[in-house]
Parts: sequence; C-alpha cells; structure tokens
Amino acid sequence: MMRSARATAALLVIASGVAACGDERPSRSWLRAAPTLPESSYAYSLGRAPLPRHFIFDVTGSAMREDNTPADNPVTDAGATLGRVLFYDTRLSANDRVSCASCHQQAFGFADTARFSRGVNGALTRRHTMALANVRFYRPGRFFRDERSATLEEQTLVPVQDSLEMGLSLEKLEGKLRSVRYYPPLFRAAYGAPDITADRVGRALAQFVRSLVSDRARIDSVFRGGGPPNLALLSAQELEGRGLFIGQAGCTRCHRTNGLQLDHIDNIGLDAQDVDTGAGNGAFKAPSLRNVAIRPPYMHDGRFATLREVVDFYDHGIQDNVHLDRRLRAPDGTPLRLHLSPAQRDALVAYLGTFTDEAFLHDERFANPFASSRPVLGALAGTHR
Repeated sequence: MMRSARATAALLVIASGVAACGDERPSRSWLRAAPTLPESSYAYSLGRAPLPRHFIFDVTGSAMREDNTPADNPVTDAGATLGRVLFYDTRLSANDRVSCASCHQQAFGFADTARFSRGVNGALTRRHTMALANVRFYRPGRFFRDERSATLEEQTLVPVQDSLEMGLSLEKLEGKLRSVRYYPPLFRAAYGAPDITADRVGRALAQFVRSLVSDRARIDSVFRGGGPPNLALLSAQELEGRGLFIGQAGCTRCHRTNGLQLDHIDNIGLDAQDVDTGAGNGAFKAPSLRNVAIRPPYMHDGRFATLREVVDFYDHGIQDNVHLDRRLRAPDGTPLRLHLSPAQRDALVAYLGTFTDEAFLHDERFANPFASSRPVLGALAGTHR
C-alpha cells in the first residue's frame, strides 16, 4: 500500500537520534545528522530499473539466469534505500568509525585499492576486499572468497561481527539502531512494521548490494540497440583484445555472461607461497571483471599490482597442483600456456579497460547518503512488498 500522508510528513521532520551505546569511546560520528534521501525513492527494483537486453539474451549465457535473488527477499525501492543507509552507517561498527563502505568504496567499484583493508582498531583484513558490482549474477549464491556463507543475506552480517572488521555483536547492533529516530520509519517503509532486527538488517543490506548492477560501461554500448554488436565503437587494440578474450585466451570459459561474473569457485594455480587454502583446496571466488581496471591490486591476497601482471600470470605463470581447474590445463594435462606476445597482452589489458562503468562509479543511487547530511530526512516513495 502507498505510504500515508502522516508517515511521509513524519519522515520530513525526523532528526538523528543520538546515543552512545556499544562502545566506551564513541566517535563524533554519533553527532552526524540524518541521511539525505530524495523526496521520491531512487529506482532499485527491476520494475523501475530493468536490466539491458544484453544481460538477458547473450550467446555467452544470460546474466539474468544466474540471478541469486531469493523469492523471499526481492530488491525493492524501500528495502534497498534502507540497505543503502545501513551500508554507509558507521554505527554498524564497535567504535563507530567503520562502515561497509569503508572497505567497499564506490569510486573503486565497491572494492578497495589497499591490499588489505583496515577495520576497527586499525586491524587489517585477512584477504583483499572483493568488489560488489553484479554479485547478484552468480547462481551458486555463495559469498566470501572461500564461499563460507550460503547466501548474501547471511554474508552481510558476518563482517559486522568479525573482530577485525567491525567488531559488533548483533545484540548491540539492534540496540544502536533502535536508539536512532530515523530508523523505525525506514524499517516500516521496507517491511511494513518498524521492528528493527538483525535479520532485517541483513536482508536490507543484501537488497542494496544486489542493486549494485554495473551495465553502462563502454563495452555495454557495443551491445545497445538489440542488433549485432557495434564493434566499431572499440579501438583497434581493444578489438584485438576482445578477440583474444573470447578466443585464444579463453577468458569467457570462466567469465561467461555480460555480467562478467565467474561461473563457480576455482583453483587457478597460484604458487605455493600462499598459506591461505581458500575453500580448502586452494580455490577462491573471484569478483566480476566489471570496473577491474580501476581497482588494483588483484587476487585474494592482492599479490598483483597491475592488470598486466594478472594477464602475464594467465599467460605463463599458472602453477600445477592436484586441484587446478581443468580449464586451465592444456590437452596434455600440463598447466595452460597461452604464448601471447607482449602486444597481445597489452591488447587484453586495453579490452579489460572497456569494462569501466563511470556512470556506476558516480551513480547517486549508490552514493553515501551521509555525505551532505542535514537534520531532515527526505520522504521515501513506493510501496511495501
């Protein structure tokens, strides 16, 4: 049902509730005003933000068929709006200084350019932060580099509780949010009731993260219009790189759809210096290749500083091990060697640059709502679903 005039009016005058709970030395972030939200909700749901045709129909596989959104938690405008506020709120950490966005930064495709991100009390994460663009297009629906979380709804609450990342118990999280006056109306808009629970926090965060769809990169312009790909939009070097990507280099064997997600967790033959065994067999989940050029370093431990180093690794650096993915083996069973020339490797790097989505990196729907805070909260439009 549509929001009542009384609820809308209430949203317009709510100021931030201030309470110093959950930490003995709260930061001045508690004094921050309420988030600035638009009078009419941004479009997040597929009904208002539909996917482009080449995400639904493509010879390399339909991204939409890989969608892991559960039937009981579809992306709604109100739910993703709540998730956006939570994503940027430092109250989700024990010291009120760390938010989800501290490590997942929009300017870097919701990744981090530090090799290891810094959490509460200056502690460093165990692995390089994964980018979040297009995470919904991964059919297995498991998350983290080692896929230890079965769903995104489960994953979103793990960093909150992790002692190195955000360090906050779910009980304290609920208490903090209940003390902030603008949260009950946001929860009511999303769920039809103002009750604040950790489960609802995780579900709202999952909705926002699934709304982070990158589909306006230069490579997407090649597919616009519904006809054959307009390859004239690529430079000669980029066109050569595309030919290698779908041909000799075989990148599309793993990154199959226009969402550019990995199709399943892989052991890619990293060397024995790595003491992190990932899923137990040296396999790690990889993020989408969307915006890959602007978010170095690379791999789960950030070992490669440049995309050229990554391409060099796949060309001649894959190491043999019993768990090596079969797609990275030559017909004789040895680790694959591409034997690309330096110019061809440069062309691959150039083509990967066409995956950068400037519109996504600056989209207000995904930006920090606290960046221009003032002590009023805009009305949320839409329906509860």
